Amino acid sequence: MTEQHHLKLLTYNIQVGIETSRYRHYLTRAWRYALPFRSRRENLNRIAQILAPYDLVALQETDAGSLRSNYVDQVAYLADQADFPFWHTRINRRLGPWAQHSMGLLSRYRPTEVREVSLPSRIPGRGALIARFGEEADGLLVVVAHLSLDRRTQAHQLAFLGSLIGDQTHAILMGDLNCSWDAIRAHGALAGLRGAPHPLPSYPSWRPTRSLDHILVTPSLDIQHTQVVSHVTSDHLPLAMHVALPRDLRLADDPAV
Repeated sequence: MTEQHHLKLLTYNIQVGIETSRYRHYLTRAWRYALPFRSRRENLNRIAQILAPYDLVALQETDAGSLRSNYVDQVAYLADQADFPFWHTRINRRLGPWAQHSMGLLSRYRPTEVREVSLPSRIPGRGALIARFGEEADGLLVVVAHLSLDRRTQAHQLAFLGSLIGDQTHAILMGDLNCSWDAIRAHGALAGLRGAPHPLPSYPSWRPTRSLDHILVTPSLDIQHTQVVSHVTSDHLPLAMHVALPRDLRLADDPAV
């Protein structure tokens, strides 16, 4: 048996594989949200290289296989390219052959359970993934989320996420939460979680000023290091965290099984 003592975590909004490095690209490259383009695959390969060193990766703004992505499930593709044995795609919004808005989780450990839930929202299309690793009593709960932009809706979604995590001893929340850590703490629903000790701006990727991407953990997980990874392959930068695990926390008997 192998004891897991550390986990390397990453959350990344990949903007469906569109490389954005200027505000004007939102206008000049807007067509790339709807149509395929040749360099998307090359950019996904660069993203895969960023993901490869990590154990658990949360992905937002992916496509599950439609015209714009050349009918490629981007979560599955990145799992293959970065050699992750376990992955899960959740489709948040289906637009027929034109777009399959999705999110995903990549893992080097076999989850014992993965569930999909819809987040409360006036406009459907926001969701979360809940993965459990190990036995419930001494295992780990991982929640991947992508919140709405509207502050009132965010408040409902934060409360919902808090209810999902509940009094779980070992838990991680990762994703593009579209709000600051101060706003999350002020809400109180996730008051039992901890994040980076200071703001880590991740948006926009070319001149980051806003901390929208977060990794939050229960006090049982010891945060060793948190950083924004400086690779401009999206309009967000990836956020990484290394955590030390308590010895009673068992993810699996062996990685990749």
